[in-house]
Amino acid sequence: MTKRDEIYRCNICGNIVEVLHEGRGTLVCCGQNMELQTERLKDEGKEKHVPLIQKTNVGIKVKIGSLPHPMEVRHYIEWIELTADGITHKKFLKPGDAPEAEFLCNGKILTARAYCNIHGFGKFNDFSLHQLFYNISSQDIYYRKAR
Repeated sequence: MTKRDEIYRCNICGNIVEVLHEGRGTLVCCGQNMELQTERLKDEGKEKHVPLIQKTNVGIKVKIGSLPHPMEVRHYIEWIELTADGITHKKFLKPGDAPEAEFLCNGKILTARAYCNIHGFGKFNDFSLHQLFYNISSQDIYYRKAR
């Protein structure tokens, strides 16, 4: 059974799927079950993978790692996601981009996660801010209301 917001990866072709609706059964790609991606960055490489959340004058910035994460063709952050008070924002990155994203929003409860094409994803949970404001204007960012 899949759960909402879980990330699955095909170990053959590399397809990545995010579950938007819970369901029974398993996700299959290339004839085999897809692998559930869990937070694997608790020890190894933590300083380069854990999302750091910062309040800015215009919203919230998420930087990946206390040490800059590589953004090379073979090793880079594919996407950064911020959930602010139940609304999820996501920015997709490519090699050469800075490993960060600024979202034009504020919220009281924030969760950030990022996906590294080599190491999987890191997560930072339930960071609190004291303001609630929502505005979004970038075509590179999309949102969906979380549960």
